Amino acid sequence: MDDDVRAGILAHWEASERGDVEAEHAIYADDAILDYPQSGERFRGRSKIQAQRGGHPAERHFTVGRIQGGGGLWVSEVVITYDGVPTHSVSIMEVADGLVTHETQYFADPFPAPTGRAALAD
Repeated sequence: MDDDVRAGILAHWEASERGDVEAEHAIYADDAILDYPQSGERFRGRSKIQAQRGGHPAERHFTVGRIQGGGGLWVSEVVITYDGVPTHSVSIMEVADGLVTHETQYFADPFPAPTGRAALAD
């Protein structure tokens, strides 16, 4: 079952990259919830989730860093590039019966590393 869920999540991100909105949103239950904590927005239902993403004016690209999880909880780390500007995203998905029932997505812009840590970092 976990292999199927992982494959479905990967297919979701791949469809996002292709711009295939139907395939992108096939992973969501009809009554799924999507939360964006940073903006305070909550979208209820697959159709509203799809509509709010479909109206995005930027050219978007999706690069999956990793997908980890098991059972009913999965996390994706993805770099989403909006009009050439990368934004790091963490997507936490709750899954039941193979469908996402609740997703919480966080976004963070890249920042330069402090020079004082250069000797410590790989």
